[in-house]
Amino acid sequence: MTPIPNAPFSGVINVERSIARQGTVMNLKTVRAIHRDSRGRIYNEYRTLQPASSSETPQVMHVLLYDPQTRTSTTLFPAQHAYRSTTTHRPPATTPPVFASFGPQNDFTREEDLGGQEMQGLCVHGLRHTQTIRAGCSDKDVVVSDEYWYSDDLRINLVLKHNDPRTGSVVMTITQVSRAEPDSALFQIPDGYTRPEAAR
Repeated sequence: MTPIPNAPFSGVINVERSIARQGTVMNLKTVRAIHRDSRGRIYNEYRTLQPASSSETPQVMHVLLYDPQTRTSTTLFPAQHAYRSTTTHRPPATTPPVFASFGPQNDFTREEDLGGQEMQGLCVHGLRHTQTIRAGCSDKDVVVSDEYWYSDDLRINLVLKHNDPRTGSVVMTITQVSRAEPDSALFQIPDGYTRPEAAR
């Protein structure tokens, strides 16, 4: 998610993932809350993957906070009530790198403009990239695809799809989009959290 100012929003990332391994496919899912305020600060959850059939709420593993004004990245660990912070000297990106062109097209690489449509009340533009990997004498060609639906208004991808028959697939979709200003407390280190000595 890009840390741009003056474009606050909140949403939920729904993740569906399939893992292909030794002839079997395992289907997993999770959900993650994301927020960005008017200052460009980011709150991004990371939760455990669970079986697609599960009705349990996935556990929060850690939360990433980022402040583009100070270039400070803070990771919260709720289970341990701990955090660590780092500062980067590189300026933050303003557009997702995954929506950039993949380079020249040829017989094995293709880009397809999917046009525009509306998602979550936002205009989005789609792009699909496919790569064909030639097989040996007895195997079939492998087609790997990546698809993105980008909102220029929010400067994020509302949908990301990746499919590789050899390893599986992942679909990430942002839903429940709200343009309201998030609670400023989300971007602060909670009371009672400590920083381990090794991370100081």
